[in-house]
Amino acid sequence: MSLIDARTTRVLFTALLFALAVGFLYIARRTLIAFLFAILFAYLIDPLVSRTERLVRGRGRAIAIIYILLIALLITFFFFVGPNIGHEAQRLSEALPALLERVGSGQIAEQIGLERGWSLRTIQQAKSFLAGHRDDLLHVAQRVGLRVAEVARQSYLLILVPILAAFFLKDGRSFSRVLLALVTVRPQREFMEGVLGDLNQMLAHFIRAQLTLAALSLLVYTAFLGLAKVPYALVLGTAGGMMEFIPVVGPLTAAILIVGISLLLSYPHWILLLLFLGAWRLIQDYVVSPRIMGKSMELHPLAAIFGVLAGGEIAGVLGIYLSIPVMASLRIVWRRWRLYAEKKRFGPLNEYAFGTDFSTKGS
Repeated sequence: MSLIDARTTRVLFTALLFALAVGFLYIARRTLIAFLFAILFAYLIDPLVSRTERLVRGRGRAIAIIYILLIALLITFFFFVGPNIGHEAQRLSEALPALLERVGSGQIAEQIGLERGWSLRTIQQAKSFLAGHRDDLLHVAQRVGLRVAEVARQSYLLILVPILAAFFLKDGRSFSRVLLALVTVRPQREFMEGVLGDLNQMLAHFIRAQLTLAALSLLVYTAFLGLAKVPYALVLGTAGGMMEFIPVVGPLTAAILIVGISLLLSYPHWILLLLFLGAWRLIQDYVVSPRIMGKSMELHPLAAIFGVLAGGEIAGVLGIYLSIPVMASLRIVWRRWRLYAEKKRFGPLNEYAFGTDFSTKGS
């Protein structure tokens, strides 16, 4: 009598293959990140390429024209705006060590307390608290610096991602057809077609909507901070716009960064700054975002936070930016798999028989 039957062997073999696949993806995560960013970039400019293709009657020529226009746009932007942002960022980086020293020693508490009319006891308590947590503050600052340096080391992606994206733009449909051709069983083919269709719809809508929200936030942040004469308005506004790509966690981090830098630099109208950040968050979350983003993601805030934290642990800052589309993609695969499992058990079913839970409209 065999100790392990055929079914158990198949289950163990499948589990082993899955573990090997996960291990390979983790080891090759840096390369995988480049390909994921290339896919998102391809989705971003695909509408422009498709429209240009109808005019020039050639996919390759359309891609080349769009790339040339993008390069010209970037050169123009960096020629007029880039030097100002770079100058402010350099000044801020040079001022940060002295600001951190003032925080660690408690001098910042004394300065702010005297400006705000705090009592001597409150000032002394604040100074003691900051001095007692000096090592913790320095550790946090070092971790932030390491994250920034990590992003700088990945600057090669600025060249690699557009190159990879060109291949996806040119042959993306062929890749999908080849993948589907590998599946010969009808239910599995329907599952794969559903997943690919939902992913295509979700990613196309997400990247364009998220870029629109980020650009709008960048403009609003920069305009208000500039009018309110907040120090380093260009750098803080740009950082706020970039953080908008990360739902839930990104806007909160941007608000803490803007208020924190303003307080460290003794900006007097910090209450006005708090009111603006709160008002803009309400407008963005309840007015602008529902109209632009719609229900394409439908991720619970806890799922979004988990994805951001996990992405940061696995792949650093770049993993944080990819966390939300990856979590939404896993959600799509899970919902399609549930539908596939139900069809396997009960036979062909109407896709909408169980309500919107299996509907691709929310995917």
